[in-house]
Amino acid sequence: MLVQNNNNPVLTERPRPANKPEPGLAKSKFVVEDLSAWFGEQKVLHGISMSVPEKRVTAIIGPSGCGKSTFIRCLNRMHEMVTGARAEGRVLLDGDDTYAPTVDPVLLRRRVGMVFQKPNPFPTMSIRDNVLAGLKLTKSLKRSKGNEIAERALKQAALWDEVSDRLAEPGAGLSGGQQQRLCIARSLAVEPDVLLMDEPCSALDPIATARIEDLIHVLRENYTIVIVTHNMQQAARVSDRTAFFMLGELVEYGDTNQLFTSPKEKRTEDYITGKFG
Repeated sequence: MLVQNNNNPVLTERPRPANKPEPGLAKSKFVVEDLSAWFGEQKVLHGISMSVPEKRVTAIIGPSGCGKSTFIRCLNRMHEMVTGARAEGRVLLDGDDTYAPTVDPVLLRRRVGMVFQKPNPFPTMSIRDNVLAGLKLTKSLKRSKGNEIAERALKQAALWDEVSDRLAEPGAGLSGGQQQRLCIARSLAVEPDVLLMDEPCSALDPIATARIEDLIHVLRENYTIVIVTHNMQQAARVSDRTAFFMLGELVEYGDTNQLFTSPKEKRTEDYITGKFG
C-alpha cells in the first residue's frame, strides 16, 4: 500500500498482481488499484480500481465534481502538486509503481503528458519554442535536433501546414483550436507513452472540436489516450472504453458501445439519459 503526501512519502510493499490484458483488449498500460485521493480532509476519490488498455482511447465521464480530473492527475502525479493533496493506493505504469520513492515525478510526466481544458501556450514564446519547452525543461534537447523535433510534433498534431511559415511568431497569436493543437504538439515532442486530456475541447468551437477529435483517432495508433469529457457524444465518438464516475466512485467501466447502449448500472443509465448531471 502506498501513502503519498507532499511531505512524507511512505511505501510498504505488497504482492504485485500480474499485468494481464483484459479479454479482447490490448495489454494494460495502467493498472490502478484501490486509489483514493484527498484535498486536505476532503476525500474526492474512493477506492478506484481499473485498468487502462495500451494504444486505446479511454473516456472518463460523469457530473461535475465527481473526481474525473483528480483521477487523471493521479496518473501522472500532478495531484500531489496541490498543497495538502494526497493519494493512497497503487498506480502501475507498464507494471512499475509510479509512486515508488525512486520515481522522479518530472520524468514520469514526460512519459505521461497532459493536455488541459484551456489551451495554455507560453505567451512570450514562439510557436517553435512552445513545442520544445518540455524538452528544454528536462534538459534533454539537443540543439541540432530542435527544428526536426518541432516539425515532427507539429505534423503529428496536424498543425504543421498552418504554421510552418510562422514558427517564430508567438504561440498566443494562434486561434483557440490551433493553440490546443500546439499544446498537444508540445506534449508529443517529448515522445510520451500516454496522453491525458482534461476536457480538451470544452473551450473550442464545433469546427475546432472536430479537428481535435480527428486528431485523437490518428494518435490512438501510437499512444494510449485517457480523455475526461462532459460531452457524452464525444466520448461515444472517440473512445474504445468508457468509465462513469459519480461522487468519487467508479460506478461502471466497460466497452463504450455497451456502456452507452445497455449500461449495467441504473445510475449509469440515469446519467446518460439525462435524468441527472
